[in-house]
Amino acid sequence: MEKKYKTIKSSKVTISELMLPSNTNFSGKIHGGYILSLMDQIAFACASKFSGSYCVTASVDTVDFLNPIEIGELVTMKASVNHVGNSSMVIGIRVVSENIQTGKVKHCNSSYFTMVAKDSEGKNAIVPRLILTNHEEVRRFCEALHRKEAKQDNKNIKKTFDYTSPESLRDIESMDIKIEL
Repeated sequence: MEKKYKTIKSSKVTISELMLPSNTNFSGKIHGGYILSLMDQIAFACASKFSGSYCVTASVDTVDFLNPIEIGELVTMKASVNHVGNSSMVIGIRVVSENIQTGKVKHCNSSYFTMVAKDSEGKNAIVPRLILTNHEEVRRFCEALHRKEAKQDNKNIKKTFDYTSPESLRDIESMDIKIEL
């Protein structure tokens, strides 16, 4: 079977939504969970568009809420594939909000979702390979590789770390934490 290649441009998706009072948290700002839900939707759309398959969310990397989003602001999310594996894709998402009266735009969030393509039987489906067309795409691809390696390193540390050893317990207590076992 001949390998299929696609450009990152072919994966790009943009959505915009006006933030309503019904989407607020107890402090009157737009609820982070609502923004995460929109991010999951655009990650799905981007991954499905690129792969031509139904896709599921496998993981969400660090989500930092940089600036609050106000009622009445227009939120725009942009997503594109940054990296591909055999059946997985790393989707980069950037979230900005715009005060539609003043025109002021602020960066609110960036995150990376790992999505997995599925076939009609629910098994992992092969995704197209990437064609990188500029240095920015190469940078994003390489950064995704580094995040993937760091994630694996962290898993390996968790497997080997002995949190019950006297040395580990002393290290924890040195942080002004009491341990009463």
